[in-house]
Amino acid sequence: MHRIALASLALVLGACQQAGEAPEVEIIEPAAEAAPAAVEPDRLATVLAGQPDGVKARFAYRNPQETLEFFGIEPGMTVLEALPGGGWYSKILLSYLGPDGHLIGADYSNDMYRLFSFATEEYLARKAEWVATWTAEAEGWSGEDGAGVTGFHLGSMPAELEGTADAAVFIRALHNLARFRDRGPFLDEALDEAYRVLKPGGVLGIVQHEAREDMPDDWAKGGNGYVKKQFLIDRITAAGFEFVAESDINENPNDRPTTEDVVWRLPPSLRTSRDDPELRAELEAVGESHRMTLKFRKPD
Repeated sequence: MHRIALASLALVLGACQQAGEAPEVEIIEPAAEAAPAAVEPDRLATVLAGQPDGVKARFAYRNPQETLEFFGIEPGMTVLEALPGGGWYSKILLSYLGPDGHLIGADYSNDMYRLFSFATEEYLARKAEWVATWTAEAEGWSGEDGAGVTGFHLGSMPAELEGTADAAVFIRALHNLARFRDRGPFLDEALDEAYRVLKPGGVLGIVQHEAREDMPDDWAKGGNGYVKKQFLIDRITAAGFEFVAESDINENPNDRPTTEDVVWRLPPSLRTSRDDPELRAELEAVGESHRMTLKFRKPD
């Protein structure tokens, strides 16, 4: 192309010189190639890369990137997180959702906490102040570039939150709600509030210690940490949700509990091996629990 253009230009100049004319030639420089658009880095991968080493040590078992992507969580969303606890997932979500997003923390009710053997009056008094203390702490985790924060106790969701969330996640939070279902409507209330907080089409994501189907039903009621998949699917669809899909992201075939075992024997709790280094090493080799990962949807 350039050779042809130069040859044509030479012929024009030669003709003009023979006619005694001073040629007026406008030379147009070839357009510079546009620089490739900058590729925006994966925000979730960046957030995860910035987590402390102790958090990253759990990635092999908790698979936060794959899990949140399976649920369809994206920056700018409003997400309810049940039982945020010490903030392992909260800190990831706050940074990932970003300044246009919002995180709603939902803790168990004090009526349910009273059923735990460890729940002293002092503990219950602290839990009564949880909404204020957790939201203040979570705002500190969020920083200037993180999501906004709201909190409430399951069973007492503020009416103004109804229909505000794009997604709700219950990550290792359902076994206790199932455990005490004979002593109160805790599980049904939590699922009802998850349904009501979501916008039409919103997603409910579940990660839960899974009891295999060959385990006795009495053992798999939640008190040992494990529940059966079909039990949860039945209860969640009865609450109005549509079952969308399941994933093997968080399965662990090495976790094979007997009826004498509880989930807290495994990392990170290692509750049964604190004075037995040999058993501790054996359980650390198993890794964290075998978990189901389920995705549901609130109908439009």
